[in-house]
Amino acid sequence: MFDTKIAIVLRNNLQSWQKLNVTAFLSTGIAGQCPDIIGEAYRDRVGNLYNAMSIQPMIVLSADEETIATIHRRSLERGVTSSIFIEEMFSTGHDAANRAVFSKFAPEDAKVVGIALRADKKIIDKITKGAAMHA
Repeated sequence: MFDTKIAIVLRNNLQSWQKLNVTAFLSTGIAGQCPDIIGEAYRDRVGNLYNAMSIQPMIVLSADEETIATIHRRSLERGVTSSIFIEEMFSTGHDAANRAVFSKFAPEDAKVVGIALRADKKIIDKITKGAAMHA
């Protein structure tokens, strides 16, 4: 049904609240990069209006530190723009602080805890090879 695939990969040693937090932040990055994935608003039977959501499913995967670093590297090598959440962002409280701490790291020393990507299905499958379905 879709030529593209959205994958969110989480580091497998995060606490539950961290997994949820990272997933939420990363999915907004995908929506910001690809606004065409947002459908129409929802309405219930009595006419209440609800926010529009993604028209495309998102797969959530899990990987260890080494594998998620490899996924990050592969995304850069293939020129796939991603949303990245690094460990140090857990200690900040707002967007400007997140960007400030993020800017202190390069791909080789970033402690990536989550990455979200959207691209052709085959490319996403190659980039995320080694990650498993999140349990």
